Amino acid sequence: MKPIQKTWDRLLVSALCLPLAAADWQFRSRPDLAPPRLNISIPAAPSVETGYLFIAPFSSFGDSNSHGPRQAAPYIFRDDGDLVWSGYGYYSIWATNFQKSRWNGKDVLISFEGDHNPGYGHGHGHATFLDQQYETIRELRAGNHKLMDKHEFEVVDETTALIQVYQPVVRDLRRWGGNNQQQWIVDAIFQELDIQTGKVVFEWSSLEHVSPDEAILPLNPGQAGSGFNSSDAWDYFHINSVDKDSDGNYLISARDACSIHKVNGTSGEIIWRLAGKRSDFELGPNVDFCFQHHARFVSQEEDEEIISLYDNSAHGTEDGRGHEVHTHPFSQGKILRLNTKNWTATVVQAFAPPEGYNLLSKSQGSTQLLPNGNVIVNWGSSGALTEYLPNGTAIFHTSFGSGFLGLGVQNYRGYRFNWTGFPNEEPAIVAIQAGAKTGVYVSWNGDTETKTWRFFQTGDDADRYLGETPRTGFETVFWVPAGIQNIKAEAIGADGNVLRTTEEATVEYDGHFENSYGLTQGSLQKPLAV
Repeated sequence: MKPIQKTWDRLLVSALCLPLAAADWQFRSRPDLAPPRLNISIPAAPSVETGYLFIAPFSSFGDSNSHGPRQAAPYIFRDDGDLVWSGYGYYSIWATNFQKSRWNGKDVLISFEGDHNPGYGHGHGHATFLDQQYETIRELRAGNHKLMDKHEFEVVDETTALIQVYQPVVRDLRRWGGNNQQQWIVDAIFQELDIQTGKVVFEWSSLEHVSPDEAILPLNPGQAGSGFNSSDAWDYFHINSVDKDSDGNYLISARDACSIHKVNGTSGEIIWRLAGKRSDFELGPNVDFCFQHHARFVSQEEDEEIISLYDNSAHGTEDGRGHEVHTHPFSQGKILRLNTKNWTATVVQAFAPPEGYNLLSKSQGSTQLLPNGNVIVNWGSSGALTEYLPNGTAIFHTSFGSGFLGLGVQNYRGYRFNWTGFPNEEPAIVAIQAGAKTGVYVSWNGDTETKTWRFFQTGDDADRYLGETPRTGFETVFWVPAGIQNIKAEAIGADGNVLRTTEEATVEYDGHFENSYGLTQGSLQKPLAV
């Protein structure tokens, strides 16, 4: 037997033992979509926050490798792993930091999209806004002749946005161990932009305020860039998050300095440093962190500030180039209390990986505090996400794929948001006759409002009602007797009104498509012509 035939036979046997949701082709009505399949190991408890999961998983391997999601893109999922929306084709190239926000009084989707450099953890591109119809309504780019980086994009008060820039500049680096050829260093910059006009309303430069002496990763041996050229500039500071408080001050995370800085929103001067080489705080047990991400203001009172962050405690490139640096056995999400009177820092709560999981993220990651007090920890390069109760109990856990499709999957940030989607595109429909029945498959990418699908046989004089069925997920199937031709469906909302009507589907025939999953030996030997 030929090797190819042996492989096919093994795949055939495996497929016959699996439900449709685990097949390589998941949706009859949208065979073009190949979203990642969530590998949920702790099913969502009733106490999880309401809302959908917002992720943008991608593969750490090159494009020629078959591991990881084949359609790297922003996605919205339900807790059970059911797809709500595939952003493949809506956001192009490489997208990350996908989330819901608000602009001009309306809910919007925002994400970075652009080039991705996994060797240095950089990305260059722009931010894109989609409305609730999934139409592009704004693209925002860095100002002052600079390129926006992938790490930060945060809307402030629905009017401005925080972005981050990696700007290579020439400096004499001999003081920090460089030779005559090592002259390039990254000036870590962040900007606040007016969303409507794109104008810069504030810009801050690390080299103007922070000496390279604070770097944790030295110029040599080059783990943070060797400094020989502009593409390999020494990234001594590496801003990967920016936040703004109600007083107009900023919170920045400097990964390669292992420190958090609070910055005056008027002068740009540093108000305080947390951790790193020049911490203004005495650090209590488990406060210290390194190579961290996603620092956020939580609350502020007189002499006390609460912040959250994701403590990687590891450093490494996304493409595996070079060796890793570890400062703790595992990564953690953390909420910290900072006393600015006695200058002490203590842990409010730390969120370690669920029992049985060894999660140490060499890059990426986020910690989101939810409205009900729960916390979402996204494990960055480890390709997983966990929701916790405020006391640290894990009540939901998933990785972003299983088997060979789960190898090397990463996700920069992960969130939970409520969202309402009204797609401009029509619902998709396909009808396939299988023996004595015809399966009518319908889906509507991004729709959150359909509760029922209603089916009709179309005719020259009038449409004949065939029946209806509750929506069961991304794709719903409705069975009718064989022989019925020309079928359409209506998407019905909770109030009983018609949201949208599909085009007419002409019934196609496949005699092998007979069992409830459509996975008979014949149907696998002869793929359906849909």
